[in-house]
Amino acid sequence: MIAGTPTFRRLLAGAALLAAAGMANAQYVWIDEKGIKQFSDRSPPSSIPDKNILKAPGRQPVALVPTDVDAQAKAAADAKTAAAAAKAAPLTVAERNMDFNKRAAEKAERDKKAAEEAKMKAAVAENCTVARDYMAQLDSGVRLATTSKGEPAYMSDAERALNKAKTAKVIASCK
Repeated sequence: MIAGTPTFRRLLAGAALLAAAGMANAQYVWIDEKGIKQFSDRSPPSSIPDKNILKAPGRQPVALVPTDVDAQAKAAADAKTAAAAAKAAPLTVAERNMDFNKRAAEKAERDKKAAEEAKMKAAVAENCTVARDYMAQLDSGVRLATTSKGEPAYMSDAERALNKAKTAKVIASCK
């Protein structure tokens, strides 16, 4: 009665699957007359030379050897690219930390420059606002000015014209 137990049935099914997996490995790979890679479970036609059969059951896969100069150059370039990728790929912890610190320092420098630039733009904007307000005051006809000591004083027409010209230059640089 062992043949009827569920465990025996499972073992029998597993053995059948393993046998089928071996047959699934019986695949042929070859390059046809047009240069296209073909995959099949049947052997290639007899017109295909042995050098174009890349994989057959019971036979080791054959490395494809380029025959023309362009293919050899491409293979060499691919090898160099692969070597460069392999060289660059495994970074040590110290190298990763060094790269991280370098990126962090560059970001801090960029942020500092951006903050300084924003500060300069704010100062220029403030200077332009003050110049426009002063020009509006000069245009209104008020001749009252403040001296260096902070005392009020009256401007002559020449002083007013000179201050207007200087203020106009400052406003022109704001645009």
